[in-house]
Amino acid sequence: MTRHDRPSRFWEYVAVVLMKPLSLALMRRDWRGREHIPGTGGVIIAANHLSWTDPVLLGHYLYDNGRWPVFLAKSGIFGVPVLGKIVAWLRTIPVYRDTADAANSLRAAERAVRGGACVIFYPEGTCTRDPNLWPMSGKTGAARLALATGAPVVPVAHWGAQELLPYGAKRPRPFPRKTFHIKAGPPVDLSRYAGRPAHTDVLRDATADIIAAITAQLADIRGEKAPDVPFDRNAPDPGGDAPEGGETDTGRRSDG
Repeated sequence: MTRHDRPSRFWEYVAVVLMKPLSLALMRRDWRGREHIPGTGGVIIAANHLSWTDPVLLGHYLYDNGRWPVFLAKSGIFGVPVLGKIVAWLRTIPVYRDTADAANSLRAAERAVRGGACVIFYPEGTCTRDPNLWPMSGKTGAARLALATGAPVVPVAHWGAQELLPYGAKRPRPFPRKTFHIKAGPPVDLSRYAGRPAHTDVLRDATADIIAAITAQLADIRGEKAPDVPFDRNAPDPGGDAPEGGETDTGRRSDG
């Protein structure tokens, strides 16, 4: 029987045997908010992104709560010999950036959610560039999917993966052993957008609500006050124009 919300039992077994012991060996666990992860049905997990290791650690958290994590990954990975086949068998959804096929990713995610899958979005689109590692302003994919399907959006924040492998680093730092702190919150209340056309302002405001919910969970984990306005890596430098292409490596706080 075909399982639409998770891979075949063989590939699920292979992934769990390889990745779960690795996750346990590398990181201690501080897991909170597990009651907010629904056991069945389509759900969107919206998480912050700190390190290339956090998908494995987040996947472990979700799997132990009874959900198979369906990630979105750059389409180029699917062209890599062997690896491309494996990620496809694991139900990973390819993301086609800046191409005519870009909308296919969201359509595939919508089919997965409607089929009962647990789909993970990193609304920031990349590892945060905020100097203090708070969530940045987000892209609208998760909000667009939530409004199209009515599926709940569960905000999940984590902290600690960046100590194992900081963004940009080539080698992990396993010693001393780190702790992976993770906390899921209640679904984001997007009811005020229900039934409204998915115009730019609606998607932008819904995305801001999702980022704010993730940030609130992270503030609780860190025991710190989060910035009032998310960091925006595409904002122009007040002292000059943004580089060609509209992005800046330094970024600025978004005006909302």
